[in-house]
Amino acid sequence: MKKIQILGTGCKKCNDLTANAQAAAQAVGVDVELEKVTQLNDIMAFGVMTTPGLVIDGKVISQGKLLSVEQIAAHLKH
Repeated sequence: MKKIQILGTGCKKCNDLTANAQAAAQAVGVDVELEKVTQLNDIMAFGVMTTPGLVIDGKVISQGKLLSVEQIAAHLKH
């Protein structure tokens, strides 16, 4: 099981990234634990200064971008 964390305060892009991450997990058939990190101090602890941010298994994959389902799926396959 992989852990996906969406870093953001709840903006539209953050919500869209959450939906894309869920769709990507279903597309590749990977079980995931999805967590939304919304507190600014917690987001900054990852070193992320622009949201949305995507973290998979503790590794920051992106920040300030809305990744597509396909882009997230590629990261989940590894």
